[in-house]
Amino acid sequence: MKAILALEDGTIFEGKSFGSTGTVTGEACFNTSMTGYQEILTDPSYRGQIVTMTYPLIGNYGICEEDNESTGPQVRGFVIGELARLHSNWRSNEALETWLERHNIPGIEEVDTRKLTKHLRTHGAQRSCLTTELNAEEAVECAKNSTPMAGSDFVSEVSTPDTYRWEGESRAWKLPNKTAGDMGTYAELPETKYKVVAYDFGIKRNILRSLRQASFDVTVVNAHTTAEEVLAMQPDGIFLSNGPGDPAALPGIHAEIMKLLGKLPIFGICLGHQLLGHAMGGKTFKLKFGHRGGNQPVKDLRSGKVSITSQNHGFAVDPDSLPAEIEVTHVNLNDGTVEGVRHTKMPIFCVQYHPEAAPGPKDADYFFGEFIQLIEDFKAGVYNS
Repeated sequence: MKAILALEDGTIFEGKSFGSTGTVTGEACFNTSMTGYQEILTDPSYRGQIVTMTYPLIGNYGICEEDNESTGPQVRGFVIGELARLHSNWRSNEALETWLERHNIPGIEEVDTRKLTKHLRTHGAQRSCLTTELNAEEAVECAKNSTPMAGSDFVSEVSTPDTYRWEGESRAWKLPNKTAGDMGTYAELPETKYKVVAYDFGIKRNILRSLRQASFDVTVVNAHTTAEEVLAMQPDGIFLSNGPGDPAALPGIHAEIMKLLGKLPIFGICLGHQLLGHAMGGKTFKLKFGHRGGNQPVKDLRSGKVSITSQNHGFAVDPDSLPAEIEVTHVNLNDGTVEGVRHTKMPIFCVQYHPEAAPGPKDADYFFGEFIQLIEDFKAGVYNS
């Protein structure tokens, strides 16, 4: 079946439908990762977006439900160059095409994704329409009339409705070491050492796994949980997760985070980083086409170390808006945007990228250790002076 991807500027891409059929709208964006399409599709940070993969062949290792980052796909639509007709992986449960169809997510293949990516890089991320029902002119109008990403709150759609303690499988995969007599497939988990409350703005499961692997006992709460409710749980620290949409569209959350500043150690990533930026007196702005992929170079200004990072965001913290007591600790080497900050007087730090992902593959693991050190310093009274 024929499918159309229409951008709000009138640009049309025609291709072949796969997955579900129908009409959807969302912000057109692209991801440069060579693998990980399932993790991308199930990342709640992609809520409200139609995602293009720049890698040409997608679906070759199928779908493994254990690898979902949430309960199912979160994207509005999926754009690829070529769909693999056969998938091969001993862990796969299902083909990508049938999985998307089962979850009512439309896809379009046989698209010149290189051309589409270059167009979005030149003209910026745009509202778009993916359809098997409308003609080209109707699809363009549909895109023009859709909701823009700027000003949109998608966090309320993806956040957990109920508080829960994370008890999912968190053991890391490991290869058997026959020489040592080890035939297991998982690494052992450490004993829990500190209790952390994680705000769910669209949290990925691998973040929860990584926190547990770092010895945290994790309780997850809804995005609109009050500061008073969190403090009543008496955690050792607070984690602010990734998530979708415009951070400036969440003033109620800014206000609750402000009440937590200085009360407990806080670690934020991605949207959590941007929300902390607002809560600490700064502002955010929309990037032209965002950072989405597993190959973003980030420099730690404290050590000079460069990490290869995984990112998925369309907004960034404005460094000129930050108060004097906020130090920029990390920058993106492609465009110089802020990738991390810390408060010089309070136990607070955050990064724009995903330390739980593995593009480096373990370049950013140290942040979980820094969170532990922050908690220990806070307990020792380092921040009382």
